[in-house]
Formats: sequence, structure tokens, C-alpha cells
Amino acid sequence: MAFGGNRTRGDRGKAAAQGIGKCDWRFAPDTAIDSAPGEKATNVGVVLLSAFVFSVVLGAGLGVDALAAGKLEPVGAIVAFAAAVLATMAVHVAQQWERVVVLRLGKFSRVSGPGLFWTIPFIEQNAMRVDCRTRTTTFYAEETLTADLVPLDVNAVLLWMVFDAKAACMEVGDFSRAVRLTAQAALRDAIGQLTAAEVAIRREQLDRDIAQVLEDEAAAWGISILSVKVRDILLPPDLQDAMSAEAQAEQRRKARIILMDAEADIAAAAEEVGQVYGGGDAALRLRAMHLLYESVRETGGTVVVPSSFSEGFGDVLPEGIKLPKP
Repeated sequence: MAFGGNRTRGDRGKAAAQGIGKCDWRFAPDTAIDSAPGEKATNVGVVLLSAFVFSVVLGAGLGVDALAAGKLEPVGAIVAFAAAVLATMAVHVAQQWERVVVLRLGKFSRVSGPGLFWTIPFIEQNAMRVDCRTRTTTFYAEETLTADLVPLDVNAVLLWMVFDAKAACMEVGDFSRAVRLTAQAALRDAIGQLTAAEVAIRREQLDRDIAQVLEDEAAAWGISILSVKVRDILLPPDLQDAMSAEAQAEQRRKARIILMDAEADIAAAAEEVGQVYGGGDAALRLRAMHLLYESVRETGGTVVVPSSFSEGFGDVLPEGIKLPKP
């Protein structure tokens, strides 16, 4: 994603700190999509068909004139040329993804295509060729205030298509521009209803809200909204630091709560175990020995037992086994 003036938001913050002044920057619209040359559709076939019709009719007219008069007459050549032009104006072809709106004497007549279709020269005209494939439009909202008065810059992409060529031609002057401006206005309205934190964490909800608004607006233009995806959300640098500190504090709070819950569970379990061992001193001492054994079994270390503590094992050790005194 490019910015006007080749500066990022971090560069703008550095420039402001150095006293250079406010940088002019904005989201740059996507003017081109990288693709291989063979991946783009072409209308060469339509042009070739028109040239073929013109050549055939012109050749046929000249041949008929030559056979009828015995030689090529100027009048016959003019007639053949006029017939070729009229035939070219009458024969048309629409690609599989195209729909052509045909007007007759300025009034809507029909929607033709795909394939071969005919029109009456000078009486009917092709008002618009509409591409009915899925289209991609990038739109953005700059310095848009959220509900908590935080300026955000948001970039999104819209997928849409024309399902009614008649409405797209008759109901709006430039439907592509209308879709882009309506999407931009819907994005600004949606951002203004949420806080900065909600915009950052509720992207899917934001996508659905914008898509619903666009669907209601564009349905009358014969346009279907397929999806809206928010791509980038740029926060002011100061706000980014504040939100990061807030998130870290929240994580520490949750860690402490989890630790206290664990301590409470351990205390409850210890109290229950104490009640179990409360009735037998020998069992409690055996448990202490087992804990000592477990602590040194894997590491192979040595445990120094205080004399007062080792004397407590005397009652449970077999006779003849004495613990060394320190």
C-alpha cells in the first residue's frame, strides 16, 4: 500500500518531531492490478468480426456491380461501400460477460447479448456495453473521527457486479463512480458509530454493516454487493502506544487473576488433603518421604534433611536403619 509523497505515518511523526511540518499523505488508490498479459480479456474478436463483415459485403457489392455492368462503375462502388457500412452498423457481437443496452429512437428497446445480435442502422444504437463480471474497487476514509473522537485512516476493498444492465444504464449516470463514493460514505458512517478499539477488533461486523448499507443503496442501480473487506486501519502513533500499554496491563491483570484462582484451588486441595492425613501421623510421614523421593529421583540430587525433620521418620523406618546425623 502506497502513500502520497512516499511517506508513511512513522515518517510523518518523525517529521513533526523534527519541526519539518505536517506531511501531506493519503491512501493511494489502486490504479492497476498486476497480472500476466494473457490473463486479461480482449475485444479483438469483436473488431475482427466488424472488419470481416465490412470486407465481405464490400467485396460482394463490387463483384455484383462488375458482373452486372461488365466493369466496375463508380456508382456501384459507392453503393457497395454504403452497403458495407450499413452491414457493419447492423451486425454486432457481445462477449460472454457483456450485456448491451439497445435504444430505439432514444427509448429503451432491449438488452442484447451475449453472442451475435442485430440492430437497425440509424434507428437503434448501442447505448452501453456493461461488463457483468465481478469487479474490485478500493476505497478509503482519511482522518475519520470515531465515536471517541479518534482520527483513523481505513482502507477497504469492495467486490461487486452488475446483474441488471438496464438499471445500471438508466438509473445512474456513472454507476462505477457512484458505487465507490457510496462505499466511502458508508465506511465513514460506520467508523463514526464505533470507538477506535471496536473498529480494530470488530472488522467482520464493520464489513457486514458496510455491505448491508451498500446493498440497500445499489440494488436500485442493478448492482449486487458481493463482499466488503477492511484491509488496513492506521492509528495515530500516540494512540498505538497507549493501546499497547492498555493491552499489556490487561494481560497482566488476567495473569494475576488466574494465579489467584490457582492459589485458591491449591489451598482448597491442601485443606482436603490435610483432613485426610489428619487422622494418621504415620501416613503423613510416609507421604513426606515419598515427596522427598520424587524430588530427587529424576535429578539424582542430594537432599539435606534437618535433624529435627529426620527424627520424625524414625517411627516409620525399619529397625536397624538409622539416618545419619548431620
